[in-house]
Amino acid sequence: MSSGRLLPVLLAGALLLGACTGEDGSEEPSRDDVPASPSAGEEAPAPSASERLGLATGWGPSRAQLDRAARQARAMPLPDLAGQVVVARWTGGTLPPTRLVRDLHLGGLVVFDENVASAAGLRAAARGLERAAGRPLLLAVDQEGGLVERIRGEVTSLPALMAAGAAGEPALTRAAHAAVGRELAWTGIDVDLAPDTDVTAGPRDPVIGSRSAGSDPRTVARQGVAAARGLRDAGVLPVVKHFPGHGSLSVDSHLALPVQPRTVAQLQRTDLVPFRAAVEAGLPAVMIGHIAVRELDPDVPATVSRPVVTGLLREALGFDGLVVSDALEMAALRGVPRPAVGFLRAGGDVVLMPTDPAATVRSIVGAVRAGRLPLRRLQQAAARVLAVQAWQRPRPAAPGTAAGAVRRLADAATTSVGGPCRGRLVRRAVPLGDAAVVATFSAAARRAGLPLGQVRTVRPSRPEPTGDPRRDRARLQAWRTAEPRRVVDGTAVHLLGPGDPAPASGVVVATDRPYVLGTTRARTRLATYGAGRTSMAALVAVLLGRQRAPGQLPVPVTGVPRQGC
Repeated sequence: MSSGRLLPVLLAGALLLGACTGEDGSEEPSRDDVPASPSAGEEAPAPSASERLGLATGWGPSRAQLDRAARQARAMPLPDLAGQVVVARWTGGTLPPTRLVRDLHLGGLVVFDENVASAAGLRAAARGLERAAGRPLLLAVDQEGGLVERIRGEVTSLPALMAAGAAGEPALTRAAHAAVGRELAWTGIDVDLAPDTDVTAGPRDPVIGSRSAGSDPRTVARQGVAAARGLRDAGVLPVVKHFPGHGSLSVDSHLALPVQPRTVAQLQRTDLVPFRAAVEAGLPAVMIGHIAVRELDPDVPATVSRPVVTGLLREALGFDGLVVSDALEMAALRGVPRPAVGFLRAGGDVVLMPTDPAATVRSIVGAVRAGRLPLRRLQQAAARVLAVQAWQRPRPAAPGTAAGAVRRLADAATTSVGGPCRGRLVRRAVPLGDAAVVATFSAAARRAGLPLGQVRTVRPSRPEPTGDPRRDRARLQAWRTAEPRRVVDGTAVHLLGPGDPAPASGVVVATDRPYVLGTTRARTRLATYGAGRTSMAALVAVLLGRQRAPGQLPVPVTGVPRQGC
C-alpha cells in the first residue's frame, strides 16, 4: 500500500498539511505555495524558481532567499551539488579539514571534543574554513547540555533538558538556550544538533534518559519548542530530534536498529506530539532517527524510509523545512546499501556524518546519473541547505556571558524529593563521587562559603603488650590486617551519575536522571539534572538554605516520598 493511501487510514482523520509527493520522489508545490487563481482576464503569475522546485516558506528562509538558493542549486555542477548536501565529521584533530571541504564542496562539518582546543581556536578555524571554501558552511555540534556536550569547558554548560521539564518555565528554557546559543555563535558554530524532543519512557529508556524534558508529551513539546526558539534567537539553527521518537525504545541506534512497535495512532498521542508542536511553531530543522517504524515500513530505518520521511513527517505533519539524517556512521544502518542515496530519495536534505564522505558524494552522483535519484530531488535538498546558510544571522556573545541565564534555569530545576524543604541542610559538606563532579561542587562550595569537610581513614591503635607472647602475636597480626575505618568529617553529599549505587545515608544527589533517588533510604534526596558549574552552584545554595528547591520531577520515580517541594 502506498504512503498516500496508508496514512489517511493510519492517522484516522489527522490533518494532512504540506507538500504532496510526485511519483519520481520529488515534491510538488504545497497549496501554500501555489499562486492564487487569477481573476478573469488576468494572466497567472509565473511560479518563482523555488516554487518550481516545490519549496515552501514558513520554516525560516524567505521566498527571496529560497529563490536565490534554487537558482544556485540549478546552476551547480552535479558533483558540487552532491557535496552541498553532505555535512561530514571534522577529522584531523584541531586542524581544520580545509582540503576535504574544498575538494568535495561539502555543505559543512560536525565538531567534536577532539577538534576544540579552545573557544578562540575554534572561532579562528571556523573563519579560516569559510575563507578557504569561499562560501558559507554549516558548522554543527551536539551541544544538548548535561552529558551530551562537545565543547565542554569552553562555553557555559547547560544542564540536561530534563532540568527544563523539572523547572516547568519555558521562558527560562528559552533564555538559557539563547544565551548559550550566542556563545556557540561566537565560536563559529551555527547549527546545534539539539534539542532532544524525544519523550522518555522512564527507566525502560536507557538511551535518551535526561536528554528528554520528561515523560509527558506536552511537557516535552513545550520545553523542546522553547529550547529551539532560544537557539534560533541566537541565530543558531536548532535541529529537533530524533523523529519519530527514540525515548520509548530500549535499543541504542549507535549499536543496532531499534524497532518501534507502536502504531501510528499511538505515536500521534505520544512520541509525535513534540514534533507536531515543532512544525506548528515553524521550527526550521528535524533530525530523522535510525528507527524502524513497524507499521509503516517494517525493518527499514526511518532514515531511508519514504513512508516515514515524506509520508509521516512531510505530508502528515506538514513539515517543509530542513530534514537532517542522524549520523550515517551508526551501526543501525549496517547493511543498508547507499544510505545517503536512500535518505535523499526518502525526502531528506542533509546527509550527516557518512563514514566516507568522498565515496558518499560519488554514490549520490552515480545515483543521479543512473536515474535512481531524481536530479530535481537533489536540487531541492541542496537549495534548502543553501537557503539556510543565507538565512542564518548569528548573534554572538563571548563565552561566559550565559552563566546568569543558565543559573536561573538550574535554580528553578533543582528538585527535593526527601528531607526538609527549607532551611540549611548541611553545616559542613563532604562531596563524594566522580572526581570531576566533586571538583566542580567543591569550587562552588568555596565560592558560596560552604565549609568542606574531608574523609579520613583511621587505623586502630597498636595493641599494648600483655606479657603473653602467643596472645600478643595474635593481637598484633589482627591489628596489621585490620581494615582502616573511614571517618567523614561532615555530612556526606553523594553526587551520583547514571549507574552509581545509592548509599543509605547522607545527602543523595542525582546529577543526571533521578531514578536513583527511589533506591535509597537517605532522608535528604535532591536532583539537579546536571553536574556543570551552574547546577552545582544551585545545589550549594539549596544546601546552605539560601534558596529552596522548587523543581518537580518530570518523570515518575517510584520509592520517593514526594515529587518535589
